[in-house]
Amino acid sequence: MGICTFAAIYIGSYEVSLKIFELSAKKKIRSVNHVRRRIELGRDAYSKGSIGYELAEALCDTLGEFTKMMKEYGADAYEAYASAVLRDAKNALFILDQIKIRTGLHVHVLSNSEHRFISYKSVAMRAEFEEMIQSGAAVLDVGGGGMQITVFVGGKVVTTQHLGLGTMRMQEQLSKTSSTLSQYQKQMEEMVEKELEVFQSMYLKEQQVQYMIIIGDYITELVRKVEKNHDENTVELAKFVRYLEKLGKKSLEEMCSDLGLSNEKDAFLIPYMMIFKCMARRMAQGRLWAPGVIVSDGIACDYAEKHNIYHAAHDFEDDILSAAKSLSKRYLSYSPHIDALASMSVQIFDAMKKCHGMGKRERLLLQVAAILHDCGKYISLADNPRCSYDIIMASEIIGLSHLERQIAANAVFYNTYPLVSYEELEDSMSKESYLVVAKLSAILRIANAMDRSHRQKFRDVRAVLRGKELIVTIETVDDIALEKALLETKKTYFENVFCIKLILKEKRIYN
Repeated sequence: MGICTFAAIYIGSYEVSLKIFELSAKKKIRSVNHVRRRIELGRDAYSKGSIGYELAEALCDTLGEFTKMMKEYGADAYEAYASAVLRDAKNALFILDQIKIRTGLHVHVLSNSEHRFISYKSVAMRAEFEEMIQSGAAVLDVGGGGMQITVFVGGKVVTTQHLGLGTMRMQEQLSKTSSTLSQYQKQMEEMVEKELEVFQSMYLKEQQVQYMIIIGDYITELVRKVEKNHDENTVELAKFVRYLEKLGKKSLEEMCSDLGLSNEKDAFLIPYMMIFKCMARRMAQGRLWAPGVIVSDGIACDYAEKHNIYHAAHDFEDDILSAAKSLSKRYLSYSPHIDALASMSVQIFDAMKKCHGMGKRERLLLQVAAILHDCGKYISLADNPRCSYDIIMASEIIGLSHLERQIAANAVFYNTYPLVSYEELEDSMSKESYLVVAKLSAILRIANAMDRSHRQKFRDVRAVLRGKELIVTIETVDDIALEKALLETKKTYFENVFCIKLILKEKRIYN
């Protein structure tokens, strides 16, 4: 494939941007142009709950300009994404409709997990990233409405958490109640410290994190100021903290002058400084890396990967499974049974490729459902399915969209309870998603029944599809009367969903 010209449009809390890229298998991603327009949508969205007429007009006008620029560059494709500022606005549907009518652009409003995953892709594509996460790293993605912290230990995702520490959100909350700059800084610091204290006690208490990785291009300039080197993008955290503490003693005008900032960025300088300073202070022995990437870079990475222009060395699916396993362990449910259940579920899924019509992504959701199907027992043994559903829906699993998380949660719920009719769920999912839930829950029921004793009685399990029969052959030295009895009660649902017959063949092994 040749060079593809791609346009990434991003609607943020205080800025709307267009970034043009050239994508190719050989050169990968090359930025051609980057245009930004200051439109502070968050001022209305976070204080009034909706976006006013003037800001909506400015947004549509700007996006109209962007469409003309895309044509001038001969863009082969584009993606237009919006952040929490539209997700939180009550009149978002009307604004999206006006954007479509006036500009022809289809804007996708990202869920928080989608947003952070795309941002994270921009940094995960870098060669340095793999080495850093092996040593332990915390990835910070700070926006106007909130911030995300994703922690890696030994190259694996330990947790990803969303904190309500957005620069614009905090500025709106505190700027009107503070009479002086010092009071404003003190209040800001107290707010940030409290949130980070809770996060650290819950998720970093026993973790060794050597790197703080920050997504955003503004922070790169700050690092270069600290190091007095225009080519440097890493700095010792202790040195970074000392610089920010010294900078914080100056007036706002002096801060901006030192950093070479224009007045339009004054309002968000203090929130940025406090978030970075407080986080760096808690990890004072490590280093900070600011690669200078933004969400637009992640949008381009995501598009290039999905359209097979090139593939990243980093395994993003492994991040999803690692996050699910960490969540399962947190609720004390990860066990050999879960490994066995996940393995058997995948074997059945793979054997049935010709008849279930699902793909690689649904296979991943099946694994997630298998890993998390017992996490609700931490809350209630009697109502495990409902509690497991609630835990999955309330948790961030980086890389899964809200709909995908909903599919996995429902597959877990209907692994135990009878599947309701589509009419009862049509308000929350499409028929296609409903069918995926039915198929995944049917496979999960069979796999779960085969290890109902949680003793992994089967030494070997093989599944093969022959005509209209799925033949599952197992080898065992144990009595599997319980598993066979439960399988009989579960297989009717499975056979109704897939219209095939399930046959279990037992091969006895004698020691």
